[in-house]
Amino acid sequence: MVFSFNRVRDPGSNMKTTVATVKEVKKIDDFTVDFLTSAPDPILPEEITTWNIMSKAWCEKNNTAHPADITKNEESFATNHENGTGPFMLREREPDVKTVLVPFPGWWDKPQHNLTEVIFQRIANASTRVAALLSGEVDMIYSVPPQDTDRIANTKGFKIIQGPELRTIFLGFDTSRPELLESNIKGKNPFKDKRVRQAFYQAIDEQAIMTKVMRGQGKVTALMVGPGINGFTEELNKRFPYDVAASKKLLAEAGYPNGFETGLDCPNDRYVNDEAICQAITAMLARAGITVKPLIQTRAKYFAKILAPSYSTSFFLLGWTPATYDTHNMLINLVHTRDATTHAGELNNGGYSNPAIDKLIDQIQVETDQKKRTDEMHEALKMVKDDFAYIPLHQQAIVWAAKSNVSLVQPADNYFPLRYVNVK
Repeated sequence: MVFSFNRVRDPGSNMKTTVATVKEVKKIDDFTVDFLTSAPDPILPEEITTWNIMSKAWCEKNNTAHPADITKNEESFATNHENGTGPFMLREREPDVKTVLVPFPGWWDKPQHNLTEVIFQRIANASTRVAALLSGEVDMIYSVPPQDTDRIANTKGFKIIQGPELRTIFLGFDTSRPELLESNIKGKNPFKDKRVRQAFYQAIDEQAIMTKVMRGQGKVTALMVGPGINGFTEELNKRFPYDVAASKKLLAEAGYPNGFETGLDCPNDRYVNDEAICQAITAMLARAGITVKPLIQTRAKYFAKILAPSYSTSFFLLGWTPATYDTHNMLINLVHTRDATTHAGELNNGGYSNPAIDKLIDQIQVETDQKKRTDEMHEALKMVKDDFAYIPLHQQAIVWAAKSNVSLVQPADNYFPLRYVNVK
């Protein structure tokens, strides 16, 4: 446990904010450890569950005591070999091709599945993925394209499994650099002006995206968290109106009557219809005089570009699921000013900074009065919304498809627990 805690705090880890309040972890005996925090942390038990316990001897023997850095597209012994006592163990792995798992006979629990082998194949193209299912090549797929949902549901021998997801899809701005990396505006950064951020927001018709791109598979949102997350409130969940005329007026007031150019970073294999969403946003912003040049890449290249340490983005599409099911998780990771000491804001890719919100986030971190803490989260969400720190779009739906003889469980965090799968 002590070793794993130190591994989570490693410079290559992107989980450091989950232990931001922890000063030290002390071993008491073989079955007991003490977590010493710098202040009260009411959600520490939830935060601990978001990272894995690794064997120190195994990691040191296999030169994987330090986590692989996903921003550099790294792989290590730990990404190609199993370590632990889970229900399955790794038999074969070909990165970006396939991963083969088999049941682990030493699992501590009683199996609730009847699987003898699991083969995960990466099929990036959505149409090819659907074709593989309908041809019988695979038994189950996830990230089903909205346009193919009805076809699969109406095909004998197949079914759609659909439910709400906790992930929020949103747009972010580079508000930290004095000059944008990807823009025709030189000598200043338009996104530092709240009026420009609001102009972008009001130029985007999210309801049209939900209807035409997502085909109704999701929930339009005005907040950076959705239903099911502690701290969410429907009272604040009303979007500012879509209004192109208002956007043009705001841009003119900010000194950009003719708009300006900016890049837009998007993945094409990470979120539901991510590429189509970016294309739609590009067209919408053009109506307000904003020229967007999208760079659409596979997730590996995309994340390597926008994440730490380079944060090489001006405008980006991203999704976030609070791992602790708590609003503070989103706030500390995406909204708090970047802090090299506490690692707060490490995934704040645009470098947004608001000292007043930082103070509130820090208070939420240590507040043990539940009502007061909830009120503080509502206040923080309103401040983020009113400052147009981000442009929240929607919580996407989870849509999986499988053969009719496959039974499974679909959690709202979009994890796929193999231990509950049965094939009749």
